[in-house]
Amino acid sequence: MADLTEKIPVAVLGATGTVGQRMLVLLEHHPWFELVAVMASSRSTGRPYGEVVEWVQTTPIPALAAALVVGPCVAVDPPPIVFSALDASVAADIEQSFAHAGCVVVSNASSHRMHRHVPLLIPEVNADHLALAADQDFGTGAILTNPNCSTIGLALALAPLHQTYEVDRVHVVTLQALSGAGMPGVQAMSALDNVIPYIPGEVDKLREETPKILGSMNDGVLVNAHINVSAQCNRVPVSDGHTLCVSVGLRRPALPYEVEATLAVFRGPDDVAALPSAPRLPIHVLNAVDAPQPRLHRDLEHGMALAVGQVRPCPLLSVSFVCLSHNTLRGAAGGSMLVAELAVSRGLVSGSG
Repeated sequence: MADLTEKIPVAVLGATGTVGQRMLVLLEHHPWFELVAVMASSRSTGRPYGEVVEWVQTTPIPALAAALVVGPCVAVDPPPIVFSALDASVAADIEQSFAHAGCVVVSNASSHRMHRHVPLLIPEVNADHLALAADQDFGTGAILTNPNCSTIGLALALAPLHQTYEVDRVHVVTLQALSGAGMPGVQAMSALDNVIPYIPGEVDKLREETPKILGSMNDGVLVNAHINVSAQCNRVPVSDGHTLCVSVGLRRPALPYEVEATLAVFRGPDDVAALPSAPRLPIHVLNAVDAPQPRLHRDLEHGMALAVGQVRPCPLLSVSFVCLSHNTLRGAAGGSMLVAELAVSRGLVSGSG
């Protein structure tokens, strides 16, 4: 655990968007981090954040954030840690510029996730992948990434099964919340009374990111797990919470009650479990016949825990289940906080360990 005598200054890139707003809420009372700058596109710069943001959270704008003048996404005298909630269309160059300026950039964008030296982190699952950052060529800083919001739920559920039984194949159907589309999001008349069976890029992210997250380090090199993922992604009229219907092929047989027990006892490394944003239980196995449900279970452990239910034999593969994660907390802003805390705890942030 890091021994901090004072809070670490941080900034948020893309602070006016949905994920950026969530980050500001989480930073308001964070025990390790102090918000010192908010940055966004030129449409918002030069005015106080509270005057330019279209606030969509259920809690008020944090007073400190509201008073900060929005700056451009330019790496001039930046703080040690920068959270990026930028759109992938603009994130790559901006994030690299902050890393070259010496920052540890914790990114929620997809731009660098599949870079061979950029760790794609779920700290309970693959904290050892943080070592990849040592071989980056982004100057004196580093870029760390959060997985896709639906991939986080899938990979967190698969991790204990892969460790114990070796996952071979996965078929997943996602029912993804409207908040995952960002702002302005899906038009009301398209979302209402409807399911949209297409989300750009989501299938590829599930297929590509999952083997990387569940891969293993071998002499400093990440070797992806040999897992084939078939996915279909749907946007559904739910505010928050991604539901995944998963069928898994295991190389070693397991009965449903064994799978439930394996999920329920899963824990991350001790230092990860002690981080401020870490849930007490990463995975909650629910026995109710109608669980999990977004409205009832997305906020488990402040939105940082995965809910799993409906574990049963699969006639095509080995076992099936339904899992649920909060897409803008565990799957985005909260996951980013946990990644940054890991970087601090393990000494990647200058002056923090």
